[in-house]
Amino acid sequence: MGRFEEVRATFWGDGDHGVQPPLTDEMVREAEGVLGVTLPPALLDLLRLRNGGIVADEHEAFPTSRPTSWSEDQVPFDVLMGIGRREETTSLLDTPYLLAEWGLPAALVLLSGDGHCWIGLDYRACGPDGEPSVTWFETDLGTELHLADDFRSFVEGLTADSA
Repeated sequence: MGRFEEVRATFWGDGDHGVQPPLTDEMVREAEGVLGVTLPPALLDLLRLRNGGIVADEHEAFPTSRPTSWSEDQVPFDVLMGIGRREETTSLLDTPYLLAEWGLPAALVLLSGDGHCWIGLDYRACGPDGEPSVTWFETDLGTELHLADDFRSFVEGLTADSA
């Protein structure tokens, strides 16, 4: 079993906070149309298990090569947004609004964040049909940090919060 499969088996935490209805092919087509991109297969794989929600404690952080406003050596990833329109639940479909609201680049799909800090799929280098990298954005500071070359590698690098 590879690292992605190991993380996948224990990826989701308890509770239904942020969970959308079960993911369908129609929902994926709608999301890709709204977002104007092809979503990574590894992301869709996780969202087919559970469509968003709390990430398990052992996978709720990603190590960084430099300090951020959040930590000296990691960034948080405690929630992964799903695809859907459940009331009072943020979704990948909210990305266009959130990008405009927080002044972020247009070629992103936001995965997790609180407004001041975000983790997103970054399509700026690969285009809408390519394999996006994963980037950390700090809106208050106007900074960003490359985390992983693709979503699968990002998931494989997730660890427990060391703070």
